[in-house]
Amino acid sequence: MAPKQTPSQTVGPFFAYGLTPEQYGYPLASIAGANLAGSDVHGERIRIEGRVLDGEDNPVPDAMIEIWQADGRGRYAHPLDARGSNTGFKGFGRVGTGTDPELRFVFDTVKPGAVDGRQAPHVNVVVLMRGLLLHAYTRIYFSDEAEANARDPVLAAVPPERRSTLVAQREASPGGVVYRFDIRMQGEAETVFFDV
Repeated sequence: MAPKQTPSQTVGPFFAYGLTPEQYGYPLASIAGANLAGSDVHGERIRIEGRVLDGEDNPVPDAMIEIWQADGRGRYAHPLDARGSNTGFKGFGRVGTGTDPELRFVFDTVKPGAVDGRQAPHVNVVVLMRGLLLHAYTRIYFSDEAEANARDPVLAAVPPERRSTLVAQREASPGGVVYRFDIRMQGEAETVFFDV
């Protein structure tokens, strides 16, 4: 009798506690958090906030969101980006939705610049949550970058009727600029996810 493949298991809620321990009150240091920019970082200060919603439009209480983005000048905080980044810009953030009273993810950062002459300013997003066997990858584009969005080759590859699921809406608030971006895992307005 030949051995059978071990059945797949979904990712449990433990990853948020382990990867964002400070947020959940554990006395351990996280390697990434919700604030990507120090005080010396060039660019417009923004907040990105939203919720991860299931197929019935209910917020997911134990999702974890990771973002990676360029700085305000379009440079990544990565050794392979020879242009160099702002010294205080981390470029990578990670938060869980479980400790926010509204089950949101919230990132304080700077609005990214265009990376090259073709791509519109954007934020790369990874979604991890219970029930997913693999991470889900998406992007956040900005509603006030319509001209750049129209030229973006990745956004152009998305059917026109689905592109709005990738665009964060700019809102003014007393604390500054907020871009609202809900991630819908299923349903009629499901967010576009990419194969990597």
